[in-house]
Amino acid sequence: ATVREARSTMVAPCLEGLRPVDFHREAHLPAISSFFGIAIYVYYAEHPPPHFHAVYGEYEASISIGDLVLLRGTLPPRALGLVMEWAARYQDELMLVWRQARDKRPLSKIAPLE
Repeated sequence: ATVREARSTMVAPCLEGLRPVDFHREAHLPAISSFFGIAIYVYYAEHPPPHFHAVYGEYEASISIGDLVLLRGTLPPRALGLVMEWAARYQDELMLVWRQARDKRPLSKIAPLE
């Protein structure tokens, strides 16, 4: 199976046992930010705690916004470091986007890491 096929049938680790998740269920949503090949997403209808998803190739991780802790998944060390640096810089903006998603409003873009 290709990575795309595998992703379409995987269960998100943070929801394991609850429901199957198509990682592309909101593929029509653009990333709220992207840099160095990493795409950042906040999905509508997500569960607490406030968090975002970072996708880098075949890797995906969810990271809490409040304390910047890796909740689930994995990223290569360098990619994770870049994501954490970006998230620390834009933590307030990330929380705003989380609220927008929770309220089903359009999501703001956040500047990339440069």
